[in-house]
Amino acid sequence: MTQRKDREQAAADAEALIARYGLQPHPEGGWFAEVHRSGRSVGTPQGYPGERVALTAIYFLLKEGDFSAFHSVTSEEVWIHLAGAPLELALLDPEPQLLTLAAPGEPGESLIVVPPEVPQAARSLGAFTLTSCLVAPGFDFDDFRMPRAAELLERYPHATELITRYTRS
Repeated sequence: MTQRKDREQAAADAEALIARYGLQPHPEGGWFAEVHRSGRSVGTPQGYPGERVALTAIYFLLKEGDFSAFHSVTSEEVWIHLAGAPLELALLDPEPQLLTLAAPGEPGESLIVVPPEVPQAARSLGAFTLTSCLVAPGFDFDDFRMPRAAELLERYPHATELITRYTRS
C-alpha cells in the first residue's frame, strides 16, 4: 500500500471508531465517550465542590492535526494507549515535559499518570490515537479548567513554545 492509501485507511479507521463508540466532540479538542461511571460515591473529597464517584473512564480519540488543548482536572488522571499511533502528552509540572504514550512494546509508555491540577495537552503522532482516560475521584465538568494562553504564559514563561502549540485563540 502507498503512504497515501495508508493515511486514507487510518482516517477511515478513526471515523469507524468514532461511530462504533458514539464519540462526541470534547471541549478541549478530540472525541470522547464516557464508558464507565462508578456506582460508588466517595462523598465530598476535600477541595471538591460536591460529591464525587470513585472512578470514571472514557474513550478519547485524537485525529491527525487536532489536539487536546491545555487543561487540568482536580483529580488524578491515567492515560492508557488503546489503538493507533503514539500520542504526545505535554505536561507543565512545573517544568515542561513531553511524554510519549504508545502501545506496549513500542517506544514510550503504555500508561501515563497525570497528577491532580497539572496542566496537560496532547496530540496524535500519526493519523489517529485512541486512548482510555481513567479519573479518580471520578470526573465532573465542575473540576475541569481550560486556561487561556495568557494565564499559562504568566505561570510558565519558560514553556512558551508548548503553550503556543497547545492552546487555541
